[in-house]
Amino acid sequence: MTCKGSRAKRVWALDADLAAAFDKIDHDRLLEALGLFPARDMIRDWLKAGIFEAGKGFAPTEEGTPQGGPLSPLLLNVALHGLERVAGVRYLSNGETKAGSPVVIRYADDMIALCHSQEQVQQVKTRLAEWLTPRGLVFNQDKTKVIHLDEGLDFLGVNVRRYHGKLLIKPSKTAIRRIRSRLATEIRGLRGSNAKAVLATVVPIVRGWATYYRGVVSKKAFTTLDDYMWKLTYKWAIFSHANKPKAWIIKQYFGRFNPSRQDRWVFGHRESGGYLPKFAWTKIVRHYMVPGTASPDDPALAQYWADRRRRSTPPLDRHTLRLLKIQHGRCPLCGDYLLHADREPNSPQEWEQWLTGTRKAITKHNVTAHGREGTPDDIRLIHVTCLTRTTDTSKPLVTLRI
Repeated sequence: MTCKGSRAKRVWALDADLAAAFDKIDHDRLLEALGLFPARDMIRDWLKAGIFEAGKGFAPTEEGTPQGGPLSPLLLNVALHGLERVAGVRYLSNGETKAGSPVVIRYADDMIALCHSQEQVQQVKTRLAEWLTPRGLVFNQDKTKVIHLDEGLDFLGVNVRRYHGKLLIKPSKTAIRRIRSRLATEIRGLRGSNAKAVLATVVPIVRGWATYYRGVVSKKAFTTLDDYMWKLTYKWAIFSHANKPKAWIIKQYFGRFNPSRQDRWVFGHRESGGYLPKFAWTKIVRHYMVPGTASPDDPALAQYWADRRRRSTPPLDRHTLRLLKIQHGRCPLCGDYLLHADREPNSPQEWEQWLTGTRKAITKHNVTAHGREGTPDDIRLIHVTCLTRTTDTSKPLVTLRI
């Protein structure tokens, strides 16, 4: 491993950030990097189109790329192509880095370079600064620093740090503060709503964040967030029933809603049986390294990536997971997959959107409503669109609990 274990060599890091990267990309260098790409002229016209703002009028765009769409980070990747080579990264034929070579990890305009010594870090920084200048890019000196991994660094929402020779990757303090603020804002905005509305809003947020961070050392953070979440829901309940005694409030909104957990402090909705899952219920699943230079963009490896994503357990309740296993992941009406594995979410927000979309796309239904033999408990997962196309929809839909 690059920086794992007591015998790790790359223990120094350049924690770098590019200043206003999207606003400063040099157009000529970018178009030169595109070479003979068929849509090169279209991209040139798009870059040079200018912008019009109400009250300010028209302004030409001599540099940079518009932000907010999927094309901007793609063009930044094109502009920064070759950065690894300039940093001195060298690979063996099997895709592993050569001994003595630094390792560069980059995501859009954020990157870290893992090096063997402080001197190597300075050399990498100098080479990269010289290479970036003609492209209109510079390091943000306030955010770029040379650091030893014993001190730790934050990157893409996680903290990477060595503790007495042991590498631990945890949710960063900034990420924890961000989710605490989000939860507090959502709960505060739901004052006056019922518990069912609280669950519909908050459950995808909790499951999405926990799923994203289940691949790192998160148990302590999960437990801390559960304590915070309990305080938020308890305050919400007190606000909603200011004239009720605390014993009534606890009995009304807290209990053993999850039958598989002996926890009587779970927030839930008595009528529907829905409840708020706890962060700590999410099982930690260690990340498996991708072999060699395997890329999701390689068409020849499409099956590998699909199989890899299907091996991971989706963040759904146990009953839904059991039904998925029984049905081999397929809808009994159309035979197609219930959950498609073409792309795995890459952020807490994307997991939240995935959960919300899954909840709307899949429902639980009694298959006897479609003329099949079965008991009243013969419930199956079905696409909502498939169900609406059937002739007999007399059975009520059961909202998928996530």
